[in-house]
Amino acid sequence: MPLKKSELYSSIWKSCDELRGGMDASQYKDYVLVLLFVKYVSDKYAGQKDSVIVVPKGGSFADMTALKGQKDIGDRMNKIISKLAEANDLKGVIDLTDFNDEDKLGKGKEMQERLSNLVAIFENPALDFSRNRAEGDDLLGDAYEYLMRHFATESGKSKGQFYTPSEVSIVMAKIIGISRSNSKSTTLYDPTCGSGSLLLKAANEAQNKVTIYGQEMDNATSALAKMNMILHDSPTATIWKDNVLSLPHFKNADGSLKTFDFVVANFPFSTKSWSNGFNPAEDLYKRFEDGMPPKKNGDYAFLLHILRSLKSTGKGAVILPHGVLFRGGTEGEIRKNIIRRGYIKAIIGLPANLFYGTGIPACIIVLDKENAAGRKGIFMINASKDFVKDASKNRLRHQDIHRIVDVFTRQLEVPKYSHMVPISEISDPKNDYNLNIPRYIDNTEEEDVQDISAHLLGGIPERDIENLSAYWDVFKTLRGKLFANGKRKGYSDIKVDAASIRQTIFSHPEFADFTKAMTARFNRWMKKNQPLLTALKVGSHPKALIEALSEDLLTTFADSHLIDPYNIYQRLMTYWTETMQDDVYMISSDGWKEACKLRLIIEDENKKIKEKPDLTIGKLKYKADLIPPSLIVARYFAKEQKQIEDLSAEIESLIQQMEAMREEHGGEEGLLYEVIDEKGKISKNAVTKRLKEVRGDADAADERKALEEYFALLEKEAELNKKVKETQKKLDEKVASQYTKLSVEEIKTLVIDEKWLAILAADMDVQIQNIAIQLANRIKELAERYTEPLPELMDDVDTLTGKVNTHLKKMGFTWK
Repeated sequence: MPLKKSELYSSIWKSCDELRGGMDASQYKDYVLVLLFVKYVSDKYAGQKDSVIVVPKGGSFADMTALKGQKDIGDRMNKIISKLAEANDLKGVIDLTDFNDEDKLGKGKEMQERLSNLVAIFENPALDFSRNRAEGDDLLGDAYEYLMRHFATESGKSKGQFYTPSEVSIVMAKIIGISRSNSKSTTLYDPTCGSGSLLLKAANEAQNKVTIYGQEMDNATSALAKMNMILHDSPTATIWKDNVLSLPHFKNADGSLKTFDFVVANFPFSTKSWSNGFNPAEDLYKRFEDGMPPKKNGDYAFLLHILRSLKSTGKGAVILPHGVLFRGGTEGEIRKNIIRRGYIKAIIGLPANLFYGTGIPACIIVLDKENAAGRKGIFMINASKDFVKDASKNRLRHQDIHRIVDVFTRQLEVPKYSHMVPISEISDPKNDYNLNIPRYIDNTEEEDVQDISAHLLGGIPERDIENLSAYWDVFKTLRGKLFANGKRKGYSDIKVDAASIRQTIFSHPEFADFTKAMTARFNRWMKKNQPLLTALKVGSHPKALIEALSEDLLTTFADSHLIDPYNIYQRLMTYWTETMQDDVYMISSDGWKEACKLRLIIEDENKKIKEKPDLTIGKLKYKADLIPPSLIVARYFAKEQKQIEDLSAEIESLIQQMEAMREEHGGEEGLLYEVIDEKGKISKNAVTKRLKEVRGDADAADERKALEEYFALLEKEAELNKKVKETQKKLDEKVASQYTKLSVEEIKTLVIDEKWLAILAADMDVQIQNIAIQLANRIKELAERYTEPLPELMDDVDTLTGKVNTHLKKMGFTWK
């Protein structure tokens, strides 16, 4: 039975529940990732001859599963890991974590149960890496990314620096130009590589395999990076543990620094102890010829190391705090020298609070030595406002990533977003080589200026109407429908009342034409890409599919008016992340028929069900992962569903009748007062009891009649509810049976046409409607703002004051 990709990852994350309590996330991540490593290499390499990783006898994940429930499980797990490490020159890499540590894992039975449960989670049959693909759809790579993000989130501010958010890594990987390098000897370097995620993202963009080099001073983190390389099918990557500033490892035969084709880096910001272990003034590698960084701030020390590590044709991308762009003193001199050399190609300003080690805003500095001599300007992007809030951090969305990469790649000038700043402007005395982005790109929102004259004399300022010119360019006659020339020059009058503005826009022929045109574009995109979806099969590549779909969607709406193509792109990517990705991965893993099967929901050890079932047949509860039951019902059992809806409508009518009776007769003197409980409800038992009490009482004839009428309604409601339950049960049984009868073609129709494309089309309709709603809201705001000029308001105040004084005088009061 297929398992959703997202559910698989969350099940791995639950493995951390076995470890929480004895240690924090920065520690328990090591246990989980070592187990993930052992599971991966066992699945992928066990039993294979001449493989890059040797899985020795007694050193596999299968040997670990045999230990479940044993008293000495911790000690024996250490021995298994040690055998695997010795066989692959991984001593000091995968064996740093002690699985027999009583302080962290508990003593005796507590450790025994904790480790047994942890191993059992990785035994999940769906977690099979033997078929792990290297073409960007690898199950392991995405699982690892999922875990690393969660570990970084939980590790806290001081311990999350081992991970560069994948969204930022993707931007850097795409803008350094490594995808255009077709050399088979391309080298890639990260001097402070952390867990290696940034290196791997960059390497994944290359056309051919690249040679990876990384250095990391933290012992546990460098071990993590080495494991990460093997997990991501890059076992030949060289990762060295040491301080890159005091003891750079990668050197040429003559002792000079080795240089690389591409460099990426996200080093610790503003390190105070950067010069520990060496004397920068006597640096053997001549890294500080452009100036000596401040003693208490190492930002430029790392940047100068990177520049020295680039080939003469080398390119790189470095994450830095904004302070490097404008701080003065020695840093200002270094910055001036680097700019004069032409090494900086671009600066991309990022939102604040993206990174796990700090909340301050940062930027990406793009370096390019190859074209330095002829550089006449620095391309700047101010993307500081483009993000989504994600728990305690901010995160770049798909559309933000794509916009940054597109604008950078094409060097597009976008108002308030990007600008090619001439070196002559940067070097001008008024700027003095200050690179602070807002100095050159002001992305502040324009103030919504209040017009004093309009408040005094009425009318809507033409300036505000002209600011809506993007709409008038498309709806050319709509403006005349909404506005008329005012009595004063520069001011217009609204021709329709505020309540009718929205309807006027929606009913206008030009909006109808716009809707048809945008819908037609979307329909063309659906028709063009439907064959891609229909062709999905076992072995298909989901990431290649969504890239083709999303890129074509961007192209389809590239020259559209009013609708931002990146917004449409984001809607698709959001739906992909939330729903479609799981569907496609199930289909590509197990095929249409298997993915369509109902999944039995298993109770946990406490007889509780953690998932909400889609269908209940007898005592068994099922989840429909690929096709919601509502689609089956709509296509095959509309008649039965209509019967349930009609019965439900009857029940609703009875409920309304009973509510009306309670309203009419529920007061203290009312006929139903005696049977209403403290919550205002009337139960069948209460009515039955009261009927017995008033039986034969001639004075209670009216009350008895009301009770009998209410009792009849309750009886009818119960009868109908029973009928609905029985009908629903039969319908559920038919639906469950229908799942087994569906042909592949029927499944494809339900999933592609009636699920995926129907939802995306409905979302497109919403986006089109929002265009009219946004325009209507703004016009209504302006109309209401200036609808009553100040003199009229003052007259109203005088009139109302006079009325109040008159009433007060009649009551014997005087008020001045």
